[in-house]
Amino acid sequence: MTVADLTRNLAALPAPASAAELISETRELEDMKSALAARQARNAVAFDLAQRREQADAGMPADQLGAGVAAQIALARRESPARGSRHLGLAKALVTEMPHTLAALETGQLNEWGATLIVRETACLPAADRAAVDEELAADTGTFTGAGDRAIIAAARAASYRRDPRSVTQRAAHAATERHVSLRPAPDTMCYLTALLPVDEGVAVYAALTRHADTARSAGDPRTRGQLTSDALVERSTGRAGGISGIEIQLVMTDRTLLQGDSEPVRLPGYGVVPAGWARQLIKRGGPGSVSTATSLEQLQTWVRRLYTAPGSGDLVAMDSKARLFPAGLRRFLQARDDTCRTPYCDAPIRHMDHILPWAQGGPTTAANGAGLCEACNHTKEIPGWTSRPRPDPTGTPELRHTVEVTTPTGHSYHSAAPPLPGTPVRAAAAGTSVAAVPAVASADPSTLHLRREIRHYAKTRKRTQHRRHESDAA
Repeated sequence: MTVADLTRNLAALPAPASAAELISETRELEDMKSALAARQARNAVAFDLAQRREQADAGMPADQLGAGVAAQIALARRESPARGSRHLGLAKALVTEMPHTLAALETGQLNEWGATLIVRETACLPAADRAAVDEELAADTGTFTGAGDRAIIAAARAASYRRDPRSVTQRAAHAATERHVSLRPAPDTMCYLTALLPVDEGVAVYAALTRHADTARSAGDPRTRGQLTSDALVERSTGRAGGISGIEIQLVMTDRTLLQGDSEPVRLPGYGVVPAGWARQLIKRGGPGSVSTATSLEQLQTWVRRLYTAPGSGDLVAMDSKARLFPAGLRRFLQARDDTCRTPYCDAPIRHMDHILPWAQGGPTTAANGAGLCEACNHTKEIPGWTSRPRPDPTGTPELRHTVEVTTPTGHSYHSAAPPLPGTPVRAAAAGTSVAAVPAVASADPSTLHLRREIRHYAKTRKRTQHRRHESDAA
């Protein structure tokens, strides 16, 4: 029986009749998920070995063997390359060094996340010590039955320290070199600004912010402690109340949203979709989230850059160049069109502007042959056996968007279409000229007068176009 047969048979099973049977089946399905995760781990290791043999036979240098393996696993799992690397690392640890943890996963005594925690907490150990910890914990004997994440982490850490205290201490010292700050989207036009810091520095920062909040509250400030600490963090980091300074934020919106109060959502690069009203507030006041101040338009200084899209697809109009490197205008064009890395399932920030068909092989420096990629995906694309090409949307719909087809060394193909720009469904439904002028990019930049001139010019142009259309319809 193939996996496809198993899936079909499972879908055909009748639903449980009682509440007790529903819970029993839920537990059985959870055990099955764990067993399938173990099977994926074994497959990943076997695939890695097969690819390394093929690469060695093809003459690839020893230090490059295994290149692109994690990326292929990620595509097959419909996940990002970063997660593909983590899955491959987890699989190697389970299959080659931790048989008890793998057995617990196969029998449903441990789920994939629990196995990941054990592997993560023993990552600093040599292979022999890791295997010894695996045997000591013996997860396949039910050691972690009923245990939560914290209990699993504590047990793995304690066993690791008993086995090799020096490695665990060195790992803690090395962790300080991995300090960083990251940004992730959150619901309702919010975001998570996260700092990974040494514990003493983190405690000091938090204590300073909370002291500031307590002082302000004692002085009668009506804001909550959470609002005060977050506002203080922004002000102390940027040097300005509200945090808006001279950096570009590049809101992408339709002309209707900017000028006519339309509700079509807006795209904020690096974050995602935001409400139209929120974007208009940001343009007018410079920071709708600011509680303490409201920056005026004269202070913020905003300007408009007009982009043009085809009415049927919403795709940006192409810009061509004979240069090998993408010029600044075309780079901005590709950034606005692609938003994030164009590798399927990868949503990392764009770091490189790439020729889909390599320039050395005659690929032109055009919008059609250009794509934004993250650094890792751009390097993966150059591995022997990987090919990419621009092509029509594989769905066959008439509303074509720029699409990239990626083919891996195993012959599997994956497609990535450029995300639709704001207002695409509206423009596609409306009959009009072959090129529709829409999204405007509003960004913090030095010229308020320029913004006003652009708005007046665009409003007049739109009015003249509508007048000619009405005259043509009447004729």
